[in-house]
Amino acid sequence: MREILVPPLRAAAFAAFIAGCLLLFLNPPSFAHLGGLATILAGAIAIVLVTAWAMTMLLGREMPEPEFRKLVDRSEALAALPPPDYPPSEFDLLVIEAIDNLPPNFQALLADTPVVISNLGHEHRAYGMYMGGTVARDIYPDRIVIYQDTLERDFGHDPALLRAQVERVVQHELAHHLGWDESGVRGLGL
Repeated sequence: MREILVPPLRAAAFAAFIAGCLLLFLNPPSFAHLGGLATILAGAIAIVLVTAWAMTMLLGREMPEPEFRKLVDRSEALAALPPPDYPPSEFDLLVIEAIDNLPPNFQALLADTPVVISNLGHEHRAYGMYMGGTVARDIYPDRIVIYQDTLERDFGHDPALLRAQVERVVQHELAHHLGWDESGVRGLGL
C-alpha cells in the first residue's frame, strides 16, 4: 500500500510547497492577518490531501508482486505444455489464420510469444490483452491473450465480421508487443 500512496503524496507535497512559496513571495503575510494565513494554510492542506486521495483512487490497485509472480509462473508452466491432442476449434483456427496472415517478420516476433485463447474477456472488458515488457524492454515474459467469449458475443453473428475482428485484435496486441501504447495503436487504425 505504501508504494501506491507515496508517489502521489510526494507530488502533492511538492506542489503545495511551490504554491506556498509563491504565495509567500507574492503576498507576504502580516501578523495582523494571522487568521487569514491560517485559513489559507488549512485550505492548502485540504487541497493537497484531497488531490492525493483522488490520485490514489484514479491510479487503482496495483497487482501485488507475489500474485503477479504466481500468474507468470502458471502462465510459463502452461506455455511449456505440449499442444493438446484434440483438434483446434473453429475459433482457434481463426486465431491461427490471423497469425498466418501476418507478414513473415511479424510472425517471427510471435515465434517466442505465446498467443493464448481465453474466455475471461467479460472480466477484463476486452477483446484481447498484451502482457509483457515489449520487444524493446524484455523485462517480463510476453503473452498475447485473445478473448473468445467477448469476440464471439459481439461479432459471432457474422462469420466474416468475426474473422476480421480476430485479425484486428491479433494485430492490435502485436502492436502493443512492438511497444505502441493504446493511443498509438489506435492511430495505426487498430
